[in-house]
Amino acid sequence: MGRRRRTNAAASGLLLLGIGVAMAAPIAAAPIIAAPAAGGALAGMDRSVQPGVDFNQYANGGWLKSTEIPADLSSTGVGRELTELTDRRLAELIRHAAESNAPDGSDERKVADYYTSFMDEAGIEAKGLTVLKPTFDRIAAIADRAALARYLGSTLRTDVDVLNATRFYTDNVLGLWVAQDLDDPSRYVPFLLQGGLGMPDRGYYLVDSPQMADIRSHYRSHIAAVLKLAGVADAERKAGVVYALELRLAKTHSSRAEDADVKRGDNHWSRAQLRSNAPGLDWNAYLAAASLQQQQEFIAWQPAALTGLAALAASEPLASWKVYLQFHAVEHSARVLTRAVVDEQFAFYGKVLQGTPQLRERWKRAVSYTSSALGEPVGKLYVAAYFPPANKAVIEAMVRNLQSTFATRIDALEWMAPATKLQAKAKLAALKVGIGYPDSWRDYSALKVVRGDAFGNDERAQLFEYRRNLNKLGAPVNRSEWCMTPQLVNAVNLPAMNALNFPAAILQPPYFDAARPAVMNYGSIGAIIGHEISHSFDDQGALFDAAGRLHNWWTPEDYAHFRSSAEQLVAQFNAYHPFPDLAVNGKQTLSENIADVAGLGAAYSAYRLAAGDSAGPLVDGFTPDQQFFLSFAQTWRAKYREPNLRQIIITDGHSPDQYRASTVRNLDAWYSAFDVKPGEALYLTPAERVRMW
Repeated sequence: MGRRRRTNAAASGLLLLGIGVAMAAPIAAAPIIAAPAAGGALAGMDRSVQPGVDFNQYANGGWLKSTEIPADLSSTGVGRELTELTDRRLAELIRHAAESNAPDGSDERKVADYYTSFMDEAGIEAKGLTVLKPTFDRIAAIADRAALARYLGSTLRTDVDVLNATRFYTDNVLGLWVAQDLDDPSRYVPFLLQGGLGMPDRGYYLVDSPQMADIRSHYRSHIAAVLKLAGVADAERKAGVVYALELRLAKTHSSRAEDADVKRGDNHWSRAQLRSNAPGLDWNAYLAAASLQQQQEFIAWQPAALTGLAALAASEPLASWKVYLQFHAVEHSARVLTRAVVDEQFAFYGKVLQGTPQLRERWKRAVSYTSSALGEPVGKLYVAAYFPPANKAVIEAMVRNLQSTFATRIDALEWMAPATKLQAKAKLAALKVGIGYPDSWRDYSALKVVRGDAFGNDERAQLFEYRRNLNKLGAPVNRSEWCMTPQLVNAVNLPAMNALNFPAAILQPPYFDAARPAVMNYGSIGAIIGHEISHSFDDQGALFDAAGRLHNWWTPEDYAHFRSSAEQLVAQFNAYHPFPDLAVNGKQTLSENIADVAGLGAAYSAYRLAAGDSAGPLVDGFTPDQQFFLSFAQTWRAKYREPNLRQIIITDGHSPDQYRASTVRNLDAWYSAFDVKPGEALYLTPAERVRMW
């Protein structure tokens, strides 16, 4: 999660189903680090602010005033704090595994050795950049276009940021994701994804603004500094060559809003069509080097980017490609290289792009990279220590209650035709929900981890994941696979699987606390669950049927009505201006905003259903309804450094958290709970309130 708590795979349509039912085998007891208590409803509020004027400030103003962003972070908030807690827990578990007598080749030993190797900074410094020599030699040996294609193909990897799965990103020229065919969910197909940029998005290259111009200047200096560290002669001039090539790549890329159009991305290309639609790259050589020589069909998710890359492979001088590849080879492995390289990369990506003044402590980075490379073995350790079966049972009951609420709300829709209602309820009934962890753990026996070889471990882990995905091709679809790990503070909707994943790490205070009133849990984790369920019925989910097939099951009239409500929400979020020169993009964030509105409404109905005739006790003087809405808003506590917030607005499918807290203005019950009056800033007339489900 970090700040991006939930991901909607519908925006890219590629992620896989997960459902959790099996418990990890426990290891010998390690110290338990307690989670924070959820706190009373008054904690961190600012009651001098009227709820109807700024509900985020009312619920969170005290916290916002007293909280400082840690020096090694670009933002902080509820999700970030819980991620930090999870990292401390994981570090303790991994250190305990390192001290145990786990046998060589076991998952525990691999986890311990991977972490320990990264922590051996002296050993990494002693090797210097000699670890890159084989890569640089291969680049130097590129003598013709076929050799270039072979090298590019050899770098194809499975690249997806599971913290923000709406944005598939790779620093290689292309990325691969193996997932279900959107037209036939019973089989796997390889998706080819645009990549090759050093900055987060095409906008950083193309937007004409003083802020972007300044970032571009810093980036060119960063390229030159990296090339100098790598011993590349004439680094200043060659930095311009690298930047010019990336700029040309950026011009071929689709935008964030375009990526959200599933139908636009569902392009089935044969090998022959790859050659005809994207001429200039030797695709036979490329695919053979990528171990895809037998594959006959691909999904070109961003076809213009594939066509543009192929043209540049033919037109750009080989010398330009070589220096570009040298730079990206260093960038790609920077985390396991010398401190000078790490510091230079942080100077740009941390300080310039995120506004973060201080590099994270090495143990924190070690936890992150170990958890990324050996996600499920680390997840086993976490689940055994921190996810009791009782929590799983309570969450499962909440999910059933919310599913029942959605069915009732569907029945009550006056604008929806009976035929569409039948399809919606069939999709709801087929929804598979994974709580905590997957029902079977992945086999990591083929991954070789060598103590003291941080660079090699990093390369082998990437190759292991790539081959694991290639092995899916031609195999039956595994409907129990998760795309997230149990230790991730996040949750996801998987439209092609019609399934949800709720990792164990998000199912704890402050999102969920079995000891506090149930209404508060419905306002926090209940709204999260409702958010993910509602993705199955939002502007993207409406395009996938109960089987996960890309098929619009709405009547034209119903879909038109839904789109009309969606446009109201676009306008509502377009009006939010965090900066005078930059507004929230209501279209880019539409799917997530729909899910927030629908999920909050469903969670409120589910809480009322669970409470029955019981009004519930006052807490800190607040009624149950007030507790519900305060708990929701307090899940969105967050502070950002300005560069980080700007990057979020440009690249992210989620709105900034302070505006997500204002979702309450679309629910009638919020107005009566806090006596919100016309004329107050957040007041919407009943006709202006967006009602999705």
